[in-house]
Amino acid sequence: MPRPTAAQLAYGSCTVIFSTLAMLLLSQTSSSLGIVLITLSALALGLLVAMTVPLPKPAPAAAAPVVPERVPARRETASVSAPVPASVSAAASAAPEPVREPAGP
Repeated sequence: MPRPTAAQLAYGSCTVIFSTLAMLLLSQTSSSLGIVLITLSALALGLLVAMTVPLPKPAPAAAAPVVPERVPARRETASVSAPVPASVSAAASAAPEPVREPAGP
C-alpha cells in the first residue's frame, strides 16, 4: 500500500476534527459511550475522506528514447535557370565588366 500524500493527511485530519466537534455539539451528549461512538464515527469518516482524495498520477514512462534530429552539414539547393539565347551569352562573355578602383593619392 502506498504512503499517504500530504493532501490525504490534511483532508483526513480536518475531517476528523471538524466532524467530531460538529457531532459533539449537535448531539449534546455527555455520556462516555456517546463520545466514543462519535469519535469512532469521525475517525471512520476521516479515513473515508482521506482514501477518496485523488492520488497524483505517476510520471509516464518513456516509451521511446528521444533522438535529437540530425541536420545535414550542408544543404544542396536546386537552382532553376531559364535558357539563355546564344547571342546574349556570347555578348556577355566578350564584354568584360569594368572594374572600379579607388582613386590614387
